[in-house]
Amino acid sequence: MDSLKNKVALITGGSKGIGYGIAQSLLNEGINVAVTSRNKSSADEAAKTLNSNNFTDAKAIGIEADVRNFESQKKAVETVLKHFNQLDIVIANAGLGHFASIEDLSIEQWQQTIDTNLTGAFYSIKSSVDALKKSKGYYITISSLAGTNFFAKGSAYNASKFGLTGFTQAVMLDLRNHGVKVSTIMPGSVSTYFNNNTPDADDAWKIQIEDIGELVVDLIKMNPRTLPSKIEVRPSVPPKK
Repeated sequence: MDSLKNKVALITGGSKGIGYGIAQSLLNEGINVAVTSRNKSSADEAAKTLNSNNFTDAKAIGIEADVRNFESQKKAVETVLKHFNQLDIVIANAGLGHFASIEDLSIEQWQQTIDTNLTGAFYSIKSSVDALKKSKGYYITISSLAGTNFFAKGSAYNASKFGLTGFTQAVMLDLRNHGVKVSTIMPGSVSTYFNNNTPDADDAWKIQIEDIGELVVDLIKMNPRTLPSKIEVRPSVPPKK
């Protein structure tokens, strides 16, 4: 992608965690960002904090949107285009996890996981594909090492992330002839509030949210002829016993 200054990115689930870390890194490169959340106050507060910590001319806005609802995603894209007049990067980051044995996993938990982690990514590209084709942009999904490695009590989460990984690779083949790059990032343990974790000093060994942000920037800066389509990233050291 050419000079990043004044590009525009939409990040689903960008009010905290990995999405917030990506937003901060993009702002530092002069990229305008729109962060979405199902909670309007969370989206607005994240944008306010991002702008207060930003030392470039780029701006952040918050948008209330639910990735599980196509019309909501479509409206978010329309809001970005109305505010910034373009859309160059879409980060499908919104996700959740329910972990239980198949005997205990509820129908509602299964549907929430698939609808958010997989269908939400489908809605994010369906609502933005025309804008990305126009800008010769970049679509990035945040999958997981759980997208290739299965584990007990992970049936819903594994299914969503295995699906997301395959979905993204197929979309990559669909869109590269239109000049749109598509990649999926598959992190291991990241220091976030995911699954009721509380980041603290004991999380120092984990990937940090700014590390994923740095990786996204590296992908966007890569020569147009080169496409790392699937990136696994894990902590460089194992957890302390």
